[in-house]
Amino acid sequence: MTAIDPELSAGHQLPSDPSSGRPRVSDVVSAYVGLTKPRIIELLLLTTVPMMFLAAEGVPGLWIVVATFVGGALSAGSANVLNCVFDADIDQQMRRTRRRPLPRHAVTTRNALVFGLVLAVVSTLWLGFLVNWLSSGLALAANVFYVVGYTMLLKRRTAQNVVWGGLAGCFPALIGWTAITNELAWPPFIMYAVVFFWTPPHTWALATRYREDYAQADVPMLPVIAPATVVGRKMLAYSYAMVAVSLLLWPVASTGWFYPVVAAVLGVAFLVEAHLFLARAHRSNELSVLKPMRLFHWSNAYLALLFVAAAADPFLR
Repeated sequence: MTAIDPELSAGHQLPSDPSSGRPRVSDVVSAYVGLTKPRIIELLLLTTVPMMFLAAEGVPGLWIVVATFVGGALSAGSANVLNCVFDADIDQQMRRTRRRPLPRHAVTTRNALVFGLVLAVVSTLWLGFLVNWLSSGLALAANVFYVVGYTMLLKRRTAQNVVWGGLAGCFPALIGWTAITNELAWPPFIMYAVVFFWTPPHTWALATRYREDYAQADVPMLPVIAPATVVGRKMLAYSYAMVAVSLLLWPVASTGWFYPVVAAVLGVAFLVEAHLFLARAHRSNELSVLKPMRLFHWSNAYLALLFVAAAADPFLR
C-alpha cells in the first residue's frame, strides 16, 4: 500500500485572488459542483430520461423532461454531497478520492452539510410542484436510503454494501416512468431490477482496481476481503441475472423487435467480458492480469445503450 502524501493529507486551501486574498469565485463554485459528483449524476439521469420516452411511447413534453432532469440532478447531487460529508475520513485516505473538495479543505464540513440538505429540500419541492409528488417521494426515498442505508449503515460494515446500497441507484428508472404516468407499473420495475443486478459487477470491477485504497481505509468491499476468483464468480452470477431480467421487458412492456435484439446482443457481450474476467482471475490475482477496468467501462456502455434501446423502441414499432 502507498503512504498518503503528507501535503495532501493536510489538505490544500483554494487558490486565492491576489488582489483580495480570498478564494476565486470560480474555484469555490467548482468545489461545490465537485461535491455533487457530476459524473455519477450523468449516469443516473441516463436511466431516467429513456424511461420517460418508454412511458410516453414516444417523445414526452420538453418541459416535463427538463423539470424531471433538473429535479433528479438536484436530488442525486444532494445524496452525493451528503455522502462526501459522512465519508470525508475515508476519502482522505484513498488515493482515488483525496483530491475531492472536503479532503483538501476546499469546502468546510458545515457548509457541505448545509449545501447537501438545501439541495434535498429544493429537489423535493421542485419535483413535487413541477412534476408530481410520487416522483418527488421516490427521489427523496432514494436520497435517504443512499445516505442512511448505504453510506452510514452498510458501507463500513459488510461486503454486501454495494448489493443492498445499490438499491438507491435503481430509483431513477421509477422516477422517469412516474414523471410521465404518475403511477407505478411493471416495466419500470423490470428496469429497476436490471440496475440492481448491474450494480455489483459494475462496482466490484472498480473496487478491484482500487482494492488497496479500500483496504487502507478499512472499507470491506468484496475485492478487499475475497480473492479475485470469488469476486469473478459473484460478478458473473449477477451478470446472468441482469441479462435475464433485461429480456423480460419485451413481453412485459410489449416492445417491438428492436429492444430485445439489442438487449440480447449487449447481454452476450457483457457475459463474455464477465467470463473473461473470471478466466483471468483463475490465472492471477494481480491487477495487471485482471484488467478490471475493462469490465467497468463496458458496464457503463451496456447500461447506457440498453436504456437508449428501450427509449428508441417505441419509434420503431
